[in-house]
Amino acid sequence: MSAFPTITLCMIVKDEAHCINSCLESVKGLASEIIIVDTGSSDQTVEICEDHGAKVYSYKWKNDFADARNYGLSLSTGDWILWLDADEELDASTKLKIPEALANTNAHLLSLPVLNYYGKSTPVDKNNAYLIHQLRLFRNNKDITFHNRIHETPLLTPDITVKDIESIPVPIHHYGYLQDLVDMKQKGQRNIELLEQELSDSTHSPWVEYHLASEFYRQGKYQQAFYFVNQSILLFLQQSQKPPSLLYKLKYAILIETNSLDGAWPSIEKAILLYPDYVDLYFYKGYILYKMENYTEALQAFEKCLELGDHHTEHLILKGSGSFKAWRYKGMCLEQLGRLVEAHEAYLYEENIKIN
Repeated sequence: MSAFPTITLCMIVKDEAHCINSCLESVKGLASEIIIVDTGSSDQTVEICEDHGAKVYSYKWKNDFADARNYGLSLSTGDWILWLDADEELDASTKLKIPEALANTNAHLLSLPVLNYYGKSTPVDKNNAYLIHQLRLFRNNKDITFHNRIHETPLLTPDITVKDIESIPVPIHHYGYLQDLVDMKQKGQRNIELLEQELSDSTHSPWVEYHLASEFYRQGKYQQAFYFVNQSILLFLQQSQKPPSLLYKLKYAILIETNSLDGAWPSIEKAILLYPDYVDLYFYKGYILYKMENYTEALQAFEKCLELGDHHTEHLILKGSGSFKAWRYKGMCLEQLGRLVEAHEAYLYEENIKIN
């Protein structure tokens, strides 16, 4: 009998033949059970899953990702649930840390770093990624289920506290935001339609507005994106909740993308007061000041980025905002200030970090 707890991989899929093999290969030797909920594939997805020993169950799609995931949970027998999407892979070099972590934890849920790559297509530039930590492993406790029609997450029971959640350094590589895959799956329009259904519910969460803003931002529809991110911030405040940090990240990303520097400065200082450890806000501050030709204060902002680093697990982080990207802009500021030797050293630091 294994000394380690057993793991069930739970997934929902539809027409994932282009990527599902890589995903399932990444959990080989880790998951003792694979539960696949298929929502109507017409390609070779089911056959590929069965070749990996998966149990595949047909499911009538109800425009509700949480419902589909919960159906998979009801069929799972492992001690722990690992949930992935077909366009994700567990990191090959670190995945075997998971069994030992499960055997030695008292936590109910484990958070894993998710690297969301951006760009046009594979192969990806590993430096082009957003990092966020998500709850991806949890005990197979029927009290823990998914909620939200889209962008579903495990619903925590009232008795679960911070001490019941731990983080382990096993990255998940997510390729689903690459433009070729977004276009092929027509994810943007599908997501907007589902989010608009959520929006019609008067009791919906302010996260719905945030996710709508994100979808419009990815489509380059910045006016709609800016409206919904501000609505999300307002709704959180009306519920006496501090708006999550990634709302401010998106707000200032939109203002930078539209070159609305007057709208971004100095108001970003208020966001930094709310989240003084959020490196991306300092990076945006530095970028805004650089574009405004205030190189001295921009330099200070990028130095703060390097002080903070980009390893804060509670925020959505642009990879490099606290390391190589900050070194690059530090060098650019130093160059503008005539400090050419220091600028050259900064560029060398940038390249060394990117290589390593």
